[in-house]
Amino acid sequence: MPDFLLDGPPGAPTLLLAHGAGAAMDSPAMTALAAALAGAGLRVARFEFDYMASRRRGTGRKPPPRAEKVIPEYRAAVADLAAEGPVLIGGKSMGGRVASMIADELRAEGRVAGLVCLGYPFHPPAKPEQRRTAHLEHLATPALIFQGTRDPFGTRAEVAGYRLSERIELVWLEDGDHDLRPRKSVSGLTAADHLATVAARTAAFAAARA
Repeated sequence: MPDFLLDGPPGAPTLLLAHGAGAAMDSPAMTALAAALAGAGLRVARFEFDYMASRRRGTGRKPPPRAEKVIPEYRAAVADLAAEGPVLIGGKSMGGRVASMIADELRAEGRVAGLVCLGYPFHPPAKPEQRRTAHLEHLATPALIFQGTRDPFGTRAEVAGYRLSERIELVWLEDGDHDLRPRKSVSGLTAADHLATVAARTAAFAAARA
């Protein structure tokens, strides 16, 4: 059973979040995200894939596996999560990608109501021809994707040419990078501004599925 980090009020809609490829579930970025979402009234449950948990245990620094390899771990986290209200799944970068790969199956089973991705890795940096979007073309699960306009894993200009399911709502965060952080000197916006947008939009998205 995974160890969950829980934030937010019990009984509220729950968002299960997986981390990105290189940062743990309690990284500063993930902690700030969870705090913002909890502040908007969501119950946030964070968990780690085994390769990241092994680093915490000091049993080796395993590299991130292919996304497909950790699908069983995400499914296990959904099964082990004790949630009182509706459940959304998602995550940062790789975590969100893994969630998106199983969202339709879990929704068909009545386990989840929606999907939330933060900084989706549409392609590897500098390799726009290697798209990770085939399953997103026919996604049936209601989904929110928050993306920075200058994310090297998929900029606004690049993603505009993709064929994506009409069930996906893309929320573009001005001047945001892969961690959704803008340059204040360029945009006049701060990371806190973007987190507030993420929290408010996600809370509304969850409420519509409660």
